[in-house]
Amino acid sequence: MTIELGERGIFDLVVIGGGINGAGIARDASGRGLKVLLCEKDDFAGHASSASTKLVHGGLRYLEHCHFGLVRHSLREREILLKNSPHIIWPLRFVLPHDRSLRPKWLIRAGLFLYDSLAPMHRLEKSSQIKLQQHAAGGPLKSQYRHGFAYSDCWVQDSRLVILNVAAAEAFGACVLNRTKCMDLKREENYWWVTLDRHGDRSMLKDACRIRTRAVVNATGAWVGSMPQGLDQIDSQRPVRLIRGSHIVVRKLFDHPYAFIFQTIDRRVVFCIPYERDFTLIGTTERALDRPDDDGEISDSEIEYLCQAVNRYLETTVNPDDVVWTFSGVRTLCGDGDTEASRLSRDYTLGFDDSLAPIVSVFGGKITTYRLLAEDVLERFRDLEGFNRPKWTHDGLLPGGDIGTGDIREYASLLAMQYSWITPDLASHYASHYGTNAHCILMNSTKSGDLGREFSPNLFQAEVDYLIEHEYANFPEDIIWRRTRHGIRMNPDQINGLRRYMDSVLDFSENLEVAVNAGIHS
Repeated sequence: MTIELGERGIFDLVVIGGGINGAGIARDASGRGLKVLLCEKDDFAGHASSASTKLVHGGLRYLEHCHFGLVRHSLREREILLKNSPHIIWPLRFVLPHDRSLRPKWLIRAGLFLYDSLAPMHRLEKSSQIKLQQHAAGGPLKSQYRHGFAYSDCWVQDSRLVILNVAAAEAFGACVLNRTKCMDLKREENYWWVTLDRHGDRSMLKDACRIRTRAVVNATGAWVGSMPQGLDQIDSQRPVRLIRGSHIVVRKLFDHPYAFIFQTIDRRVVFCIPYERDFTLIGTTERALDRPDDDGEISDSEIEYLCQAVNRYLETTVNPDDVVWTFSGVRTLCGDGDTEASRLSRDYTLGFDDSLAPIVSVFGGKITTYRLLAEDVLERFRDLEGFNRPKWTHDGLLPGGDIGTGDIREYASLLAMQYSWITPDLASHYASHYGTNAHCILMNSTKSGDLGREFSPNLFQAEVDYLIEHEYANFPEDIIWRRTRHGIRMNPDQINGLRRYMDSVLDFSENLEVAVNAGIHS
């Protein structure tokens, strides 16, 4: 049965897709006072937005393909995001060992000079040449690599960036719905009729409703062409390509805090990054797909490719058997089928139908430019009454971002002092995931036992309860792979224990009509 809300369910904007682009658009629009609904067919950040290389960066390698505008915009956004999200984004220094058989020194020096010149370097250290034998990062490298370059970019908790944008949108009054699919879009005069369907995997709960909205954004990522209004909104001269990027995680390969960027013989680059204290993240690959529902798992050949890429540089040999976790994401890039994926622009394209009830479809994009993309999307709706309101996200902190100094290590130390009974590792975890919202988890505790059951090291019941209540977590996978990365240290028995607990405390009795009505009247 489909419930029609009619006059009771009129929104200014419905955003379909709960990845970083959809979440950013919903936050921006609701912060301007618009009545917004955000829906996601799976979990927020459930696809490409939690499967990135975890970087906020300009894209040094994009300079080689002359994507100067994208790099300039990305570097400016890097500074803005670092300022507004210091609890989940922080500086990371990269080392590029020089391999003279691949690119000459002068070319790399010129690229880094241009990279620094395009960036407003207020918070990050500029690039430099280094002698690897005299540098901390040189120890794990083969002795043949004597010279290199160092430059700055930023690390990001990618899926948390999505979740915090969603939470901010809801705080501004948006109705946010995960595991709620847009089944149909129909335009009637000045409105869109949107049919939403929610299916609860834990039970047989299934309900649907129809709402009206003045405008729609299709931000469904790899599924953008599957919506009723999708591929027809993009210039046929710039067809959409689906590219899968895959990563592997292995036990820690080096002790220093630097990340590596390795050149490959096919003129791509592979990153090798410190990850979750005890691991190293390696990626990414680029493999073309025909459909978004094609096999999203990493292939054996991709694993071998990444192992070979790092084995070219590191003394320690990495084998496929060393891989403890993999993840893959599919994204859209615009370009013809004859162009190598590595040469396609990572910039976004907006398809716009400016009828009385307009719709924008988002093609491509990268985490670094999501805020700018959201502003551009809302600019397309400026002629709609009420939409032409001032931009605001340039100075808008994300929830928990008011940590004072901007240094996450200092804030972790403050937490450890204030709550003297928590370990430094736990203080670091809470600081780098929740910022000042860590107090919501800790404020009623005076000893470790007050945090409740410990499902695995540093995953306590208090954090689980917080994620269920405030961050839309419905399943263990939401918590251990997206809100956090606890899963990399958990065994099946621990995960099952968490599942049983969540089954016992979650209530899925609320139907979709109630949720939408609550959003309308917030």
